[in-house]
Amino acid sequence: MKCPFCNAEDTSVIDSRVSEEGSRIRRRRRCPACDKRFTTYETVELRLPQVVKHDGTRAEFDRNKLLTGFKRALHKRPVPTSYVDAAIDRIVHKYLSQGDREVSSRSIGESVMQELYKLDKVAYIRFASVYKSFQDVDDFRDAIREVNKVSTIKTDKCAKNAGQDQQTSSSSEDE
Repeated sequence: MKCPFCNAEDTSVIDSRVSEEGSRIRRRRRCPACDKRFTTYETVELRLPQVVKHDGTRAEFDRNKLLTGFKRALHKRPVPTSYVDAAIDRIVHKYLSQGDREVSSRSIGESVMQELYKLDKVAYIRFASVYKSFQDVDDFRDAIREVNKVSTIKTDKCAKNAGQDQQTSSSSEDE
């Protein structure tokens, strides 16, 4: 590390401490040339992948664009901000953990749709209508049928499992 006072090339570390959050290291340094002391901070730099758009252009991965998409889809919907933040964190973590240098905008859009589906079905339909460029009422109808079909399957499974739990508990009561 270069000395900020005399530009000497070599400085020595006197003390190192990890921050309370554990996300950075504070180092106290001394320059042997001018005998001055200074502090440096070391943090992890995570690089999100470049986004490859439909037309082939590239842009920086922008968390604020994700937030804007969620806000538009969830406008006037009863979804807590903490849930939205957690969904965005999951998307960002997904692409950080993949370690790819590039990701398609389509992949990001699909991830947003998956998260919106879990949060709010109306917001999911809103986002899907723009994302998939719905052209007429039939496109909306198909998307709503898809949501209802999946919801019905989940409801049927829950009812079936509840029925099995009742049979199990009544069998154990009979003993």
